[in-house]
Amino acid sequence: MCGIIGYIGPRQAVPLVLGGLDKLAYRGYDSAGVAVVGERGLALCRSVGKLDNLKEKLKECPLPGTMAIGHTRWATHGKPTEINAHPHTDCTGGLVVVHNGIIENYLALRHELVAEGHTFDSETDTEIIAHLIERYHADCPLDEAVRAALTHVEGAYAIAVISSKEPGRIVSARYGSAGGIVVGLGKNEVFLASDAIGILEHTRRLIFLANRQMAVLSADEVQVTDLQGEPVEADIKTVSWDPLMAAKGDYKHFMLKEIFEQPRAVIDTIGGRVEHEPPGVYLEDVTLSEKEAKAIERVLILACGTSWHAGTVGKFLIESLVHIPVEVDYASEFRYRDHVVNERTLVVAITQSGETADTLAAMDAAAEEGGKIVTICNVIGSMATRKATHGIVYTHAGPEIGVASTKAFTSQIAALYLLTLYLGSIKGKLSQDRLAVLIRELEELPRRISDVLERTDIYTTLAHRYEGVEDFLYLGRGINYPIALEGALKLKEISYIHAEGYPAGEMKHGPIALITDEMPVVVVVPLERDPLRSKVLSNMQEVLAREGKVIAVVPDGLEDLPNGVDAVIPVPSTSPLLFPILAVIPLQLLSYYIAVRRGCDVDQPRNLAKSVTVE
Repeated sequence: MCGIIGYIGPRQAVPLVLGGLDKLAYRGYDSAGVAVVGERGLALCRSVGKLDNLKEKLKECPLPGTMAIGHTRWATHGKPTEINAHPHTDCTGGLVVVHNGIIENYLALRHELVAEGHTFDSETDTEIIAHLIERYHADCPLDEAVRAALTHVEGAYAIAVISSKEPGRIVSARYGSAGGIVVGLGKNEVFLASDAIGILEHTRRLIFLANRQMAVLSADEVQVTDLQGEPVEADIKTVSWDPLMAAKGDYKHFMLKEIFEQPRAVIDTIGGRVEHEPPGVYLEDVTLSEKEAKAIERVLILACGTSWHAGTVGKFLIESLVHIPVEVDYASEFRYRDHVVNERTLVVAITQSGETADTLAAMDAAAEEGGKIVTICNVIGSMATRKATHGIVYTHAGPEIGVASTKAFTSQIAALYLLTLYLGSIKGKLSQDRLAVLIRELEELPRRISDVLERTDIYTTLAHRYEGVEDFLYLGRGINYPIALEGALKLKEISYIHAEGYPAGEMKHGPIALITDEMPVVVVVPLERDPLRSKVLSNMQEVLAREGKVIAVVPDGLEDLPNGVDAVIPVPSTSPLLFPILAVIPLQLLSYYIAVRRGCDVDQPRNLAKSVTVE
């Protein structure tokens, strides 16, 4: 949930940067810092904890200057410490970087730079970027040095860089799934932020930096190029003063924005919670002791709606890797029946808002029976987090404005994956080698989500084709069955089309009677190494034999699809346990574009509320 703010102009920069960081604090953070280029050259100040801590340090030791960058950090690589807080500097101390995202090849780059003589102060991947820029900045301008450095980086980044050698310039760039960069144009001053909310107080004229673009800022000019240095015409937008509306950026609806925020949401969910040497998972707010975790014999997942679907994916994860039984119960049903919970039951309550009435009541009922309650939640300080007796796994997905949940769902699955690895490690079910592979696959996931989001052309075509249809069927098997349920729910919620999700193996037990030549059937096809794939392909044949219209979500490289499929939506391959996160995104986009074609209110569907706080 990291935030970036920058300023260059005639005014003192630090108060403006701190004000912007205050406005981004809703995103969540564990440390903060600023760097200023002034009369004394480059100076920085960092602290752990709340922004008030940083402000107190700056009162004691002010940093005058009219150019600065600031950052609020949510830990990814390295624990929340002052030395790991941003900004990060190079060996010379004359160049600093702030960064959102994950550098996937940071270990290899670190070893390479150490061999060249560079010394590192922090555990972060961000410091790699500073030293890479240092490599080139001795012989070329800052923007060229940044451009050259980034050719070595694999992963996702949104960065801002300043150097004492060039006191009138800020260089910023973005690539991949690390979130946005917004440039604000004032009178003889320029602002920079990772979110428009951070700078709206000062300007309404904004440039939203596109993926694979770079901006070079000075007080009276902004130059935008691609990452190869080719000039790009900046698209200056004048936005409303309403922070909520400005937060949409270039997106027509919050739902679409939140779909495209999923790579960043997953990054922020896993950030700071995995270790590599040795491999391990660190859940900072889970208080379940090792003795208690080892004694767990059963997991009960309680949730409603989309969170219930995420919990059902979690059932497959936990049973596959931890080998203990898992039950997923609707919180609204659990609270009104006799239940079997004891001190050896781990109860996982999943709620985006933390205020869902049925889930809160179910947590109380489970706690009365002695269950150990952990909640997966997005909202810090919510009621669910206060009722959790044994800790919290925050998803850190950021505010989700659209009623139909998207990024909350995928980040909940990522959190369940982390919880699964945590339990599997403590209970001795995962070797160090296996754990290392599972962590690496998780860290590669945001990039693969970004790949899915770059393939959007097909959805407008399908929306035009199916906007008038009144019934859909969704099929999946195994761990992908809950994705069929979630796809059907999304279509119902925002387009008002009747849709049903089913386990594909159950199709012959009723739903097959509905299939006609007017019935679209969305099928989630498993990976090649999934033993259920041949079964799903047979189900598709049965639909086609009845002239149903098959829309297939398939992993890249699939060559054995039956003839006659109406549309194929390819997604990147990953591990079978993480494939549901990739497979759901096409279903979100399909629902969105159909709803837009039908003229529906996407962000505020009729009769629905974002958080169901009454029974």
